[in-house]
Amino acid sequence: MNYNKKTVKDVDVKGKKVLLRCDFNVPQDKATGAITDEKRIVAALPTIEYLLDQGAAVIACSHLGKPKDGPDPKLSLAPVAKRLSELLGKPVTMAADVVGPDAAAKAAALRPGEILLLENTRFEKGETKNDPELAKRMAAMADLYVSDAFGAVHRAHASTAGVAAYLPAVSGFLIQKELEIIGGALASPKRPLVAILGGSKVSSKIGVINNLLEIADTIIIGGGMAYTFSAAQGGKVGDSLLEADWEDYSREMVAKAAAKGVKLLLPVDTVAADAFAPDAARQVVPAGEIPDGWQGLDIGPETVKLYCDAVKDAGTVIWNGPMGVFEFPAFAKGTEAVAEALSKTSAITIIGGGDSAAAVQQLGYAGKMTHISTGGGASLEFMEGKELPGVACLLDK
Repeated sequence: MNYNKKTVKDVDVKGKKVLLRCDFNVPQDKATGAITDEKRIVAALPTIEYLLDQGAAVIACSHLGKPKDGPDPKLSLAPVAKRLSELLGKPVTMAADVVGPDAAAKAAALRPGEILLLENTRFEKGETKNDPELAKRMAAMADLYVSDAFGAVHRAHASTAGVAAYLPAVSGFLIQKELEIIGGALASPKRPLVAILGGSKVSSKIGVINNLLEIADTIIIGGGMAYTFSAAQGGKVGDSLLEADWEDYSREMVAKAAAKGVKLLLPVDTVAADAFAPDAARQVVPAGEIPDGWQGLDIGPETVKLYCDAVKDAGTVIWNGPMGVFEFPAFAKGTEAVAEALSKTSAITIIGGGDSAAAVQQLGYAGKMTHISTGGGASLEFMEGKELPGVACLLDK
């Protein structure tokens, strides 16, 4: 995939109506509907403010949640419009629909320097099916399409990819940064390139491991997926999370890494627990020697040292997935240590969204990282080397 895409700075937006796809899929309090984390709204501000300052009229759109049968008042973007207005310090007009009469009338009346927010794109059933008729109706409201929702670019939906068939399409600043930093790390990394992969399942990281074996110098495996690798090497994993169907694949990856001269680091010790519980009894055991009735819930202290040493002299580090059951403080030590090590290295540090991003933010190291991706699923598919439909549809430079 070509990562060198045109941005809002490569086109004249003055006097134009711009359809801007944002990622306003924010978490909300179930009882009150109040927004509990506004990071995604804040992340959209630089592109919105640039477009408004340049004299564009902005028609913003986004999905929110997963409405089942058309419009659902609980998933309205009205609270987002209110908060966006406060952050911008100017009115944000809210449309009552996506491409209906209210949206069409308000878009037609929109003046340069003004902003309209369409209702939740998933209130239209054609959105997730990438319905060309819906895409055409959305595009008819604007002169230009700007994509800035990196968290949704791995999906070919009407508002993320379909509209680009009917309008010139460029990226906003958020997507531009993701493409430059993650794309740069994959295409021409500052070496050595160290990839840290955690999380529960090997099966969810197959594509990433396969792709990174072609470009990384060192791959570090942690989290629940490490026990499948351990079992594949003949280790005893007790009651640990295990994907027995993926043991052959794990052996193949170990052999492939050796053949390619890629260092593949696996845990040498494990913090084992007698139950999956925050207050479970725990003991440190050598990797592959977890007793029956016990389960590995974190990497052990010797593994922590090994992994932290591996990132000290790295040129680039990509991290996706925690090292243990991060939500239990007693089993978060491995994840915390890796986050701290990354905060101290001079390497380019890229955190691939999801749980790793949450960990870095909770621990207060976010400001020390080069880049924290705004899209969990999208950054994962990006690292797999897959084509992202919401990026592929943008104009090349």
